[in-house]
Amino acid sequence: MPTMADTWVIEPSGPLRGDIVLRGAKNAVTKHMVAALLAEEPSIIDNVPDVGDVSITTDMLRAIGAGVEREDARVTVYPSRELLPNVPLSFSGLNRIPVLLLGPLLHRAHEAFVPRVGGDRIGSRPVDFHVAALRAFGAEVEETDDGIRAKAGRLTGARIHLPYPSVGATESVLLTATLAKGKTVLTNAATEPEVVDLALFLQRMGARIEFWPDRRVVIEGVSRLRGARTRLAGDRNEAFSYLVAGLLTRGEVRVIGCPQERLVTAITTLQRMGAHVAIDDEGMMATAPDGLRAAAVQTDTHPGFMTDWQTPLMMLFTQAKGMSVLHETVYEDRLVYVPALQAMGAEIELFATCLGGPACRFHDTDAVHSAVVRGISPLHGAEVEIPDVRAGFSSVIAAAIASGTTVLTGVHHLIRGYHRPEENLRSLGLRIRSV
Repeated sequence: MPTMADTWVIEPSGPLRGDIVLRGAKNAVTKHMVAALLAEEPSIIDNVPDVGDVSITTDMLRAIGAGVEREDARVTVYPSRELLPNVPLSFSGLNRIPVLLLGPLLHRAHEAFVPRVGGDRIGSRPVDFHVAALRAFGAEVEETDDGIRAKAGRLTGARIHLPYPSVGATESVLLTATLAKGKTVLTNAATEPEVVDLALFLQRMGARIEFWPDRRVVIEGVSRLRGARTRLAGDRNEAFSYLVAGLLTRGEVRVIGCPQERLVTAITTLQRMGAHVAIDDEGMMATAPDGLRAAAVQTDTHPGFMTDWQTPLMMLFTQAKGMSVLHETVYEDRLVYVPALQAMGAEIELFATCLGGPACRFHDTDAVHSAVVRGISPLHGAEVEIPDVRAGFSSVIAAAIASGTTVLTGVHHLIRGYHRPEENLRSLGLRIRSV
């Protein structure tokens, strides 16, 4: 049974209006906190969001002997040269951070144990890329039922090719290669803004990192890293979510603090659907006074349409005139949230085939990864269980335009990934209460 704090009741709210000042991305700040362990002095991260993943990572770093101070939007990490090598099993399944600690712990303690990783149930996110990379650096790695155990003397640079441009595996290689002896060449690397942000932070700490146009990253190992300070850019996932909230409710929601270049593909997609996007140096706002039209969109790795954007996009499709198509190519189970929208009246059909784009890596599997959406669908209130972070926000904005009351349970998913969502949504005019 959900706890009282894990349930929201939402009433139809009319147009949402107002400004949202964005904090940094949860997918960036936690990786920066891990990177800070590699330095010999404290590091400071500003514009940190108040999200569950930051709290989990703070507790995890403290558990292995690092110091972490949090003061509103600032996190200071005090590294230790004598980090405890074992991450407690109590952190099993909470987020993806444990596997990223392997490299830093091997550098500091020459051995490591991390428990099973977790996160949203959106499809397979295996750790085999991470394990293969660590072995290439010279580590001995053993996978157990509880987690991963590794040991190594001095790690050495290596040539590493990723079968798929995985964000997590790319970050793992960056965190490990910076202090490894010699040169590391990573091919087929992910180039998402959060990956680049991590590389820039490591560079401020003294790392030598080069990005090449062909998804190749070259890292020359150094003997030590120093503390650094950075300010995170606004979360592009939250930016798109709030833009869609304004569009869906025929309101005016302005997002502030996310650089335009991080939303290029998203902005163009909204424009193709008939939205007008007003952009200045501070922020942007999307409106659609003449309504929205259908579209066909395929998710992809950066600079393609981000997989995290497809959940609010699906909601937008339900209110766009005509038949829209969504083809998910990154996670095979990302569409697990669709039954909740169907329960609210959304006309969505799912398919285990590639629609709306060329065949992807799931084309010969049973993965249900394409959707056809008929709009405009009138939505009605329902009782909905939130399965993950992005789906949670989509359910919230669906409730804002539905007729009748919607009860959402599993709100902890939303709180884990969005900065103070209840406070921000109320500021826009959403009629929401925690029961």
